Amino acid sequence: MVRVEKPTVYFSEPGPENTDDVIEAVAKRLESDITKVVVASTSGETGARFAEALKRKARVIAVSHEEMNRDLKERTVKMGGVAVDEIHLPLHGRGMDDVRNAFYSFGQGLKVAVEVILIAADKRLLDSGEIVIGVAGSGTGADTAIVARATKTREMFSEDSSKKLEIKEVVAMPLKKEWWD
Repeated sequence: MVRVEKPTVYFSEPGPENTDDVIEAVAKRLESDITKVVVASTSGETGARFAEALKRKARVIAVSHEEMNRDLKERTVKMGGVAVDEIHLPLHGRGMDDVRNAFYSFGQGLKVAVEVILIAADKRLLDSGEIVIGVAGSGTGADTAIVARATKTREMFSEDSSKKLEIKEVVAMPLKKEWWD
């Protein structure tokens, strides 16, 4: 058995003031096996910041359930990223209450980090099985980052273990949690 140690950044409080530290932690975690970072970004600001910081290291996919600011969306694309807005939130669909609440036990950011990976896979911006980093926050900015195996929403609990959602690592996360529906 091989022992692997990787750093995890913990924040005492959730919030946008952690965004720069999450960008730094994600940049350090990027390796040859990870080429895409999926970022929750309601206005487009967080997505653009990640796209600018990681432009030579990874492709950033910014995801928003609302319409992003046009200029911020263009900044993301100009840096080689992708911006997807006005999408459906799969963990808020019918029959997903228990799943959503289970992810909330790790905090708002972790639930959203999982959700943006599902959305990007559903939109075919990620290949099923691809190892990616998902980033989200507790409101604005970023305070959570995970490494996960991408899957489509309909396959997240597949009987085929190679298709299931798998959270492999926590890169950054606040110790204090905030939740809302």
